[in-house]
Amino acid sequence: MALFLPRGLLRSLRVSLNRPRHGWEQRPPAAAWGIHWSRSYSSVLPGIQERTLIAVKPDGVQRRLVGDIISRFEKRGFKLVGLKLLQAPEGILAAHYHDLKRKPFYPALIRYMSSGPVIAMVWEGYNVVRSSRAMVGETNSAEAKPGTIRGDYSVHISRNVIHASDSVEVAQKEISLWFHSDELVDWELCDYSNLYQD
Repeated sequence: MALFLPRGLLRSLRVSLNRPRHGWEQRPPAAAWGIHWSRSYSSVLPGIQERTLIAVKPDGVQRRLVGDIISRFEKRGFKLVGLKLLQAPEGILAAHYHDLKRKPFYPALIRYMSSGPVIAMVWEGYNVVRSSRAMVGETNSAEAKPGTIRGDYSVHISRNVIHASDSVEVAQKEISLWFHSDELVDWELCDYSNLYQD
């Protein structure tokens, strides 16, 4: 008769069979197996707390692309610190797109961005602003490379699925526009050292 054990149980059995036979009782169990926990990130890369604003636009929400987009950022190793679904108020949209106010397409842009709910997110990680822009792809979907979010899901510049801050300075302004400070959660990823150890 075959015996099937869950992977986690099998792994823990292997560890307990291979642990040191003497002296480990005097030390914390984690140290006995060479595991050292630390809440200090002094040995990780600088700049891992850079943040960016990512917004899934109404067409992305309507097309149910939110899960895939979140998955891409998680798999890249970034940490989600803020998330909300909202019908974007015109005041936020006007402030967000203030530099486009004189453009002929501005009224259509505001109509589009207020046509349905938006998912606003704040992601944190090393070089997250530049990396996010690369993941999102060119603003003009016709120029976005396959494999990018816009390259995979968008066919026209007026419905380009997603927004990503284009610089650290802009990201800070956009985050404070879309989120109150108490809506952002500081927490520790259990695999930070795997992602960022220098």
